[in-house]
Amino acid sequence: MAKNQSAEKPAKKDKNKKPNIFVRMGRKLKETFSELKNVSWPSFGKALKATGVVLVVVLVFTVLVTCVNVGFTELLKLMTSWGA
Repeated sequence: MAKNQSAEKPAKKDKNKKPNIFVRMGRKLKETFSELKNVSWPSFGKALKATGVVLVVVLVFTVLVTCVNVGFTELLKLMTSWGA
């Protein structure tokens, strides 16, 4: 029985030992490329349409935030000049 226990311990050490950094990086790179093959990429038209939607939404919010900022600036000017 003592013989079997000593034979099991080195196997556990090898099992828990991590491979070196280059082996792990290679595996990760291989996994990444295999996942990229499974991605369903949009067509050029769909990508262009989505980009246009994003740009319009950003433009609208930029205009809204600018208007609120100008409004608060004018309100602050009115409040500070009123007492003077």
